[in-house]
Amino acid sequence: MKLPEVLASSIVARSRLFSIESLHLRFSNGAERVFERLPQRIGRAVIVCALTEDNQILLVREYMAGIHKYELALPKGRVESSEDLAEAANRELMEEVGFAARKLSHLKELTVAPGQMGYSVHAYLATDLYEQSMPGDEPEPLEVVPWPLADVDTLLQSAEISEARSLATLMLVQSHIQQRKTIADG
Repeated sequence: MKLPEVLASSIVARSRLFSIESLHLRFSNGAERVFERLPQRIGRAVIVCALTEDNQILLVREYMAGIHKYELALPKGRVESSEDLAEAANRELMEEVGFAARKLSHLKELTVAPGQMGYSVHAYLATDLYEQSMPGDEPEPLEVVPWPLADVDTLLQSAEISEARSLATLMLVQSHIQQRKTIADG
């Protein structure tokens, strides 16, 4: 399909982290609409499912300001300008769970509310872990919560986790591991 023509765009509001852009568009059928969106401003981001040698997923319990409560989530964060995606994934692991990975597998680029936001996050599976920590930028220490991979379905249904990026990454990891097992079983 042909992308709509942008007739006009302007920033209608701005905060420290976000801006709201108004887009006046004309679609290929002649229809015109005005949309508001949060354009990509933050840069790239990563989310990481770290899997230990004994098949434990390393989660963190952290404060979620948007919903004003603590929840379980996978380590995640912004990619710094000097980093590639894998370097950022490893740094986030070191900062948030005290481990680094010898093997990082890119699973998928995920979008969040793409109808309104120009934001995406790259999901990774981290394996062959070793202890290595770095100071992070969190306002308080994060609680690391290991969870058995074999019990990930219970985690997906748990009220302790609702963050969609974490849930999607966990499902991608399940699929990735199942595909590897199918190939190995020949």
